[in-house]
Order: sequence, then C-alpha cells, then structure tokens
Amino acid sequence: MTSRRVPFPPERKLVLDTLHLGRDKPMMHALVELDVTRARHLLDEHRARTGEPFSQTAFLLVTLGRTLARHPEVHARRDWRGRLVQFDVVDATTIVEIEVDGRRFPYAHVVRGLERRDAGEVHDELRAVARRGFATTSPGKRLATRAMLATPAFARRTVYRGLLGFADLAQRHTGSVLVSAVGMFGEGAGFGMSAPGLHDLSVIVGGRVARAANGAPTQSLCVTVAANHAIVDGAPFARFVGDWSRHVAAAEGLEETLARRSEADGGARIV
Repeated sequence: MTSRRVPFPPERKLVLDTLHLGRDKPMMHALVELDVTRARHLLDEHRARTGEPFSQTAFLLVTLGRTLARHPEVHARRDWRGRLVQFDVVDATTIVEIEVDGRRFPYAHVVRGLERRDAGEVHDELRAVARRGFATTSPGKRLATRAMLATPAFARRTVYRGLLGFADLAQRHTGSVLVSAVGMFGEGAGFGMSAPGLHDLSVIVGGRVARAANGAPTQSLCVTVAANHAIVDGAPFARFVGDWSRHVAAAEGLEETLARRSEADGGARIV
C-alpha cells in the first residue's frame, strides 16, 4: 500500500473554526422538494435562445431573500444580552468554488440586500466571484484573513465569539443565512445536510429529480432547510418554508429578469 502526505490547506482552518463554534446548536431540518418545473423551463429556454447558462442559484437566492423579508423571525440572531435581533435586510453567505494556489476552495461570499435585488444582478455577482476569486475582496479584508490564519485556533475562535455577540456586526460579516448548492456537483436526486456553523439558518440545495404529477412531467429540487430551534419555533419555520416553496414554484420574477437580459443583449442568439 502506498500513501502520500500533503500540507493541510491553511484556509481550511476557518472551516474547522465554524464547525467548532456551531457544534452545540439544536438545529431542526426540513427536507423539501421544491417544484422548479416552470423555473427550469424558463432557464432552459433562455439558454437555448441566448446561449447564456443563467444561474439557478441566483434565482433561488432572490426568492429566498424576498421570502425571508416577510418572515424576519426566521433569520433573526441573538445578541450578547440574549435579545433577538430581527433584520429588515437579507444578506446571505453563499459558497462559491474558486481557485486558490491551484486548488479548488469553497469561498464564502456574502450577497447583500437580497430582498430588493434582481436575479440578474446576483447572477453577474456570483460569476464575477467565481472568475476572480479573492481578487473581488478588498486588500484590507485579504490582509485580515491572512492575519487570522496566522493566529492560534483559540484566539481566532475567541474573536468569532465576540463577533457573534454583536448581531449587527455578525450580519455585516456573515449575513443571516447560509446557502450552499452542493447539487451542482452531482447528478440525480439527493439531499445534502449541513454541519452546524456560524449561521442559525441554512439552505443546502441538493439534486434535481423528474416527477410526474397528474400525468404531466415535473422537475423537483431536493433542498434541506435547517434552523436553530433556540431562535425560531417549528410553526413559523414551517410557514416560511411553505411560503418560499410557493414563490419558487411560481418562478417569481424570473421571466421578467430573463426578458430584460435578452433585451439588453439585443435578443441575439449565441452559438
């Protein structure tokens, strides 16, 4: 048997920190199949017409943001005095795979103001992050990240605990919800489960599966939504999930977004 030893990627220290800090959270999970039949039809039609593979994640983020704005209790945080802090804006951390020193790395990028954003704007933002990676962050933030990586684990985690005690500061740095689309890396049905971390609300997008409803073919997206039971009870959490499901099924705002992009491109077909 042969083996080889490779250096532990330093940026993964931050992943270990989030796992450590979230290990005691009492998370409840909802495994749901979102009806994306209409959304996929619009996205596939747009790609056939223009050649552009529009981001499904961008569409999900925008519908999620608009829904959370109507359910502020679901993405609330507790501050250092134990009070619940509810936010008028929805900022989400989403995982974008970038290249770091020749390796693929899941980069946590915060998308701001999702409750008022257009899916086209979010699509362009995610593509820019995927293309440019750390170059999309400010020099100050890159320097702070390097400094954190050089700091012992107990000191980094102390900083994180202090950050999380100030809800507005935590919101600014991490958003109030985590969204990860693991389904883009595989085929077929399947639900993903997230390990508890810094966030009290997370959405893991899994695989897509074909169904038949009343004899008509449909497409469903396997999604796991997890919420901290110390923050929100099951009933409001369930109402939020049901509300989001309805907006996704209706492909809320997607047709208008894609029409605007087609008009901006002059309706040209890319081949």
